[in-house]
Amino acid sequence: MDEERFKSKKQWAGEAVPSMKRRCVGHDYQGRCIYMITLVVEGRRRLLGHVTGSDTEPAAMHPSALGQAVLKELSSIKTHYPTIKIITPQLMPDHLHFILFVQEPIPCHLSRVISGFKGGCNRLYRQMNGLDEHASLWEEGFNDRILKGKGQLERMMSYLDDNPRRLAIKQQHPDYFRIQRNVTAGGYTFAAMGNTFLLDAPCRLQVQCTRSLTQEQIAKTRDHFLEQARNGAVLVSPSISPGEREVMRAAFEAGYPTIILQENGFAPLAKPGGRRFNACAEGRLLLLAPWEHHNTQETIERGQCLTLNDMATAIATEPQHRPWLE
Repeated sequence: MDEERFKSKKQWAGEAVPSMKRRCVGHDYQGRCIYMITLVVEGRRRLLGHVTGSDTEPAAMHPSALGQAVLKELSSIKTHYPTIKIITPQLMPDHLHFILFVQEPIPCHLSRVISGFKGGCNRLYRQMNGLDEHASLWEEGFNDRILKGKGQLERMMSYLDDNPRRLAIKQQHPDYFRIQRNVTAGGYTFAAMGNTFLLDAPCRLQVQCTRSLTQEQIAKTRDHFLEQARNGAVLVSPSISPGEREVMRAAFEAGYPTIILQENGFAPLAKPGGRRFNACAEGRLLLLAPWEHHNTQETIERGQCLTLNDMATAIATEPQHRPWLE
């Protein structure tokens, strides 16, 4: 480690504490715990490297000189805090993920640890690019996710390891992962993510099930719609009732194309997670949101349910748009 950059633990921890707005209220940020930490480059500039790969070629992250310096700086945390272990760092072009394990209590809030690391990166960034003392590599604050549930660590490690592949796919199919505003369908306007060409499928069927259906009736309904999907139908639904959720889940798991209407809109940097990501990459999923995004956990209202079902009906019955015949 370059001692000129970090002359002492006291100096390193003396950086201004990052924004606390994302912290978990009531959690002990000095005690033993495992976190997934995310830092974002200011302005989402791709300064840390680039990703190569495709649907058929393995993906790889290639760090820039600055990216290599950031990784070296990250490894120096243990010099100042020997009880902290860095697990699975994943550098990306415009952000950094890493799993941090506080193995024994530390003498300060975790925010000071991250602040010291960010301060060291900022100094390197300025030195390498001849910038003034106010230039900052990172956006304010950081995001932490506490990993304490069963299997969370393993799932998060797998997620980080898969990050370059997901970015490579997004680079190949940018339209499938870009939030598209003012998409019209069935006379309504939506924000959309996924394959909007599904709206032009020759056969679109609404999946709507009353809550009074028995499990046997749901199973028959599911089998009916799966048969239709096998024959090329695109299933459309907000997936509100148990029957609708079961039908749409079965179609999704079978690899059939689906259009899902959702009550909550898309945050500015939203992206599909888990299997939805792969479904978007394969062009078999379209997410439609008629309303703005909200951060709060809200129970969907009956009026919203009725509206979403009306929208699904309109989408399913709208005449196919064939621009090549115009």
